[in-house]
Amino acid sequence: MEATKTTVLCFCSVLFFLTDVSCELVHVRSLVHFGTEGRPLLLSVDARFALEEAEIQGTWSHTKLSGARTTLVSFNKESEIMNMMYLKHLHFRHPNASLLIVKLNKDDEGYYHLSLNIEFYNQTGLIIKEERTIYVTVDEPVSTPVIEKKPSYAVIEDKANVTWTCSVEKGTRVVFQWLRDNAALTPNKRYHFIQDNSTLLISPVRKEDKGTYRCAASNPVSQIRKSRGVELNVYYGPYNLEVNSGQGLRTGEVFTINPGELVYFECQADSNPPNSYVWISKSRNATQIITKGPRLEVLSYKLAQTEEYMCRAFNNVTKKQDEAQFTLVVASLGTGKEKYIHDGKSVSPLAVIAVCSSFIIGFMLLFLLRTICHPKRVLMSIYNRPFSAQKRSHLSGEQLTYSQWNIILLTCKHANTKA
Repeated sequence: MEATKTTVLCFCSVLFFLTDVSCELVHVRSLVHFGTEGRPLLLSVDARFALEEAEIQGTWSHTKLSGARTTLVSFNKESEIMNMMYLKHLHFRHPNASLLIVKLNKDDEGYYHLSLNIEFYNQTGLIIKEERTIYVTVDEPVSTPVIEKKPSYAVIEDKANVTWTCSVEKGTRVVFQWLRDNAALTPNKRYHFIQDNSTLLISPVRKEDKGTYRCAASNPVSQIRKSRGVELNVYYGPYNLEVNSGQGLRTGEVFTINPGELVYFECQADSNPPNSYVWISKSRNATQIITKGPRLEVLSYKLAQTEEYMCRAFNNVTKKQDEAQFTLVVASLGTGKEKYIHDGKSVSPLAVIAVCSSFIIGFMLLFLLRTICHPKRVLMSIYNRPFSAQKRSHLSGEQLTYSQWNIILLTCKHANTKA
């Protein structure tokens, strides 16, 4: 038996050297335990040797975070001696020396130290010492966090700060996290996290800070719990002021419209609350407010050839304004945008080609006719004929019938033959 034990110890030493795997006689399943206040916790120990082949003796002790150390229980294979202060609070479990804490409280936090002496019966006098230390935390589960915003009303960008606070009624070692529109927030030049992240200061507030805010809380014994959402309303703008129209032709800030056309212009800007709009007509001598509101209606027949306009947007809360100027030109768009547009319908390119082709063919026929029937010869031939025949030849082209055209062609042929 002694040879067998020696062989086992040698095998463990070789295994540890080759594979870096410890061949321990005592195994603790976890060196850190996150305990929940009011619930039990088992410090489990596994013996990796035959207990009937050895004598064991050991102790469990507890060291608080303050440094105070207390022996909890002393034991051997047959019996244990429990500290009288912990008789109802601890249970010692034979035969593997595990320790059960019946109901955790904050005083149970700290380091639990197991010291174990092992003497195998076949190796009398050889005592093997095994020691393990387990760290235990005790936490209260986290309740649903509550979020608060100061000030509680809407704020003006660049002029105000906002302070968010997150609190829990229950919970220890709480970790806080902030979210806007369900996206996690991180520190930056304007976002300041203080008091263990339970407070978020935004200084100053900007347009992009608007949204729904939540805080999330968790600890080692609780899953993440989120607060209700609270809206942050930010007054801002106007930004990106723009004048648009679905009519006429636009080139940069110049709008060209047809004479007599009725045109509508829309003025838009990003703003909270919505802007108030004023339309202004500009001239060399003065400016004149012509209407209010986001829409302008212009009758081109009442305008000069060129007019200058301006849309002014004003935010009554932020006291900021922006302006957009544009020029309106009254001119025919027949050579531009509407070159091939008539009554709202486009002229087919095939129709244009057909007209051009007809014109070319007609010109070629006239040229051919001139070549074959020289005018002087035709006239001479006609006037050499009897008077009645001449009279018939003087009919207009619109009155000539098919047979009369044949007579003219024959006359042309006869005249050419005589020539």
